[in-house]
Amino acid sequence: MSAPTASTPTLITLLRVYIPFALAYVLSYLFRSVNSVIFPSLEQDIPELTAGDLGFLTSMYFLFFTAVQIPLGVMLDRYGARRVQSGLILFAALGCIVFGAATSVAGLAGGRALIGLGVAGGLMAAIKAITVWYPPQRWSLMVGLHMAAGGLGSLVATHPVEAALGLAGWRHVFFGLGAITVAVSAMLFFVVPERGGAAAASAPVGSQFRAVGHIMRDGYFWRLAPMVALQQAAFFAFQALWAGPWLRDVAGLDRAAITGQLFWLAVGMTASFVITGWAAGALAQRGVSYVATGNAALALFLVVNASLIFTGLWRDASSTQVTALMLAFGAGGAVGIIYFTPLQQAFPIELSGRATTSLNFVVFPAVLVGQWGQGKILDLWPKIGNGYDPEAYAVTAFLFVALQAAALLWFLFSPARPAIRRSVDDSRHGATAPVAASATGDPRRP
Repeated sequence: MSAPTASTPTLITLLRVYIPFALAYVLSYLFRSVNSVIFPSLEQDIPELTAGDLGFLTSMYFLFFTAVQIPLGVMLDRYGARRVQSGLILFAALGCIVFGAATSVAGLAGGRALIGLGVAGGLMAAIKAITVWYPPQRWSLMVGLHMAAGGLGSLVATHPVEAALGLAGWRHVFFGLGAITVAVSAMLFFVVPERGGAAAASAPVGSQFRAVGHIMRDGYFWRLAPMVALQQAAFFAFQALWAGPWLRDVAGLDRAAITGQLFWLAVGMTASFVITGWAAGALAQRGVSYVATGNAALALFLVVNASLIFTGLWRDASSTQVTALMLAFGAGGAVGIIYFTPLQQAFPIELSGRATTSLNFVVFPAVLVGQWGQGKILDLWPKIGNGYDPEAYAVTAFLFVALQAAALLWFLFSPARPAIRRSVDDSRHGATAPVAASATGDPRRP
């Protein structure tokens, strides 16, 4: 099959570009979410696990995920999404083996670290491929569809993983996931075609890293970054780990019911990725900016997140009410991704890989601290049986809401503008101030 071109039917581009990257992202979200389901098995096999330990080993995924973001952006712009993603994901396969064979907290953390490193390009590599293979008016929709693949991974991390645990145990589940990860790597390398990247590839590596520095010093970048980082921290601390314990300790559910509610959390997230990606693009064509849509969605998420403060509401809640909460909270997963499009539009397209990975470099340390920090806060209260005090969950929810509200206010009152818009405005007024780095890293070139 020949490589798709601008005139090639969309179906071929979908099969050869979207599907391979989407499968890798299914694995990324599966790995990100699976601890919410397997945590009872981990607590049983490794009795010394505390809430802080569970938060720590889970957050190791995000630590190494974060550590690779800046070089990842340079590599994506220099070598292309196909080669980078197919090689990087092999570390996740190795991490599965290490995690599955672990007998201590250190071993589990090491496996999670390798998995986080391996799936670090799951979203950013796909966004790079989307900017290369699709026109700008389709970016939001395609990113939303790609994020929906991640939601599918979260769905797999519920009932299917629970069923697999009953058949083979959590160790063999991870060995199997390692084999699947190797197969996805092969698909990425042999199926995805190459396109573009020559200009970026010819630029010196040092200048490409200097372009990252320019992005990281940009005022508009720091207008967006705190808001996205704190919202995603609040979301992933709950969705990727603490939703399971919360359903047990606050809502009073058993293991089977917890798995069912986590399924609805993933359904809400998956549906929201598709709907939000389409809706944000449709509204933008009608004059409603992406940031306006994102801000409205964030305000709604704050209301949902704030409901977790009032633990008494959920102690005697019906199954339907808890399901409604899971669906609403899951929908909040799509809030942060809305802001990636205006960030891409703020810088030249040849910087798209570095712009998005720079944002990830800010987002995932916040996720790590949020996830690990929540475990540390839960440990401040005496355990109640095998669970944690509902009051501790209420405190963490309050902190997440307060921080997100502060970040939203910062965005609303900050005067910083996108780099490309500053470039246009300056040229109209005869100014020559540097505003955006090019693929070569020269900040004088818009």
